[in-house]
Amino acid sequence: MTTTHAFWLAGRQATGEDTIDVTSPWDGRLVGKVSVPTEAQVEQAVAAADAVRDEFAATPAHVRAAALDHVSRRIVERTEELARLISAENGKPMKWARGEVGRAVSVFRFAAEEARRFNGGEAQRLDTDAGGVGRLALTRRYPRGTVLGIAPFNFPLNLCAHKVAPAIAVGTPIILKPAPATPLSGLVIGELLAETELPEGSWSILPVANESMPALVQDPRLPVISFTGSDKVGYQILDSVPRKHATLELGGNGAALVLADWSSDEDLDRAAARIATFSNYQGGQSCISVQRVIADASVYDRLVPKIVAAVEGLVTGDPSDDATDVGPLVSEDAAKRVESWVEEAVQAGAKVLTGAKRDGASYAPTVLAEVPAEVTISCEEVFGPVMTVHRVDGEDEAFAVANDSKYGLQAGVFTHDVQTAFRAHRSLEVGGVIVGDVPSYRADQMPYGGTKRSGVGREGVRFAMEDYTYQRVMVLTGLDL
Repeated sequence: MTTTHAFWLAGRQATGEDTIDVTSPWDGRLVGKVSVPTEAQVEQAVAAADAVRDEFAATPAHVRAAALDHVSRRIVERTEELARLISAENGKPMKWARGEVGRAVSVFRFAAEEARRFNGGEAQRLDTDAGGVGRLALTRRYPRGTVLGIAPFNFPLNLCAHKVAPAIAVGTPIILKPAPATPLSGLVIGELLAETELPEGSWSILPVANESMPALVQDPRLPVISFTGSDKVGYQILDSVPRKHATLELGGNGAALVLADWSSDEDLDRAAARIATFSNYQGGQSCISVQRVIADASVYDRLVPKIVAAVEGLVTGDPSDDATDVGPLVSEDAAKRVESWVEEAVQAGAKVLTGAKRDGASYAPTVLAEVPAEVTISCEEVFGPVMTVHRVDGEDEAFAVANDSKYGLQAGVFTHDVQTAFRAHRSLEVGGVIVGDVPSYRADQMPYGGTKRSGVGREGVRFAMEDYTYQRVMVLTGLDL
């Protein structure tokens, strides 16, 4: 008999009237049932968060830091269990699922560290003008209000952590909505938070159905929205609540630029291996996976066969097998969409160098060449194990091709030249430039986010804490400075 998992309402377990089934993308087996909150229970959670705002904001930093430290330690203790849960509900291979658990450990640890030092206040003497004699300004940051965190399916534990941990660190309540396809990992965070002394109402984890979200998004008691997902949904949210504060991480179509000086056999072997791995890790379901390879003409003909060989060397199959590199997509519908985009590109003249085969929810790692600029796979985020390869003449054209996108999340630039690295940093219209590697590198403490249709605001623990708060200045008068 399958257990029905409760959700977390104002820090306590609760069940609703309906349930959703969580199934494995790999074999369709039932992983678990999750109770869905009723409208009345959602209202309870929002009201509780609103009622506890002032109390939570006044909680001493050491209390919040201790809770975050506790969650970090407990995730470590449950690493293998959580990795298997992520793999089961998401289809992520175990090697990547363990990595995700490790990152969530770090996110809560970073948040604990930041909670202890954030908002110490900045003093500014104002007697630089005659009218400011005897005056001192003290600036501190205060929470904007309760956060509505909306997490995606592709990192079901770590991206929930990126919503929850910064909110607790600054002392603002959060209502977390995990993705309907992968709610189990997020609910475990509730188990660990329930072991802490945080105020009742300061957090809830509600697996609300997507169609019920507009009312939550519109609720004036939730002035901050942190959303990770598609640009279509993200901008629908932004357009519907233009006066709310929103952090939107909306994906991209990451480019890896291999420039002329990255030319030795050793260089090209490394680039090919990294590109192959990070076009296909997580089944390509990462906002910063390699979707476009932009290679200088001087290295293109040597690089592309190496990429194809590296892609064909990846182990595909059962995500529970430690040897598997590439598992299924989150659903068969997702795989069918990728298949249709590849077919459209091929019909328009693209050449398949390897892959382009679907089996249920699995899609073979694929490399396409000579892809027309106007087809969907050139313009949109594929969110699947597919990359396109492009030949360019020189650095300027490489930068121009990389920028020829409505997205701007991260780019990788393979070069040894520090001057080229700085030119790339200046020229590429992205939120992050990774030099000497693929765009898929992310350290969870660094600012992370994009430009153009890739979103607004920044994640990364301290930067999310800044997004969740605002500056408030106090001026002291009549001081003997």
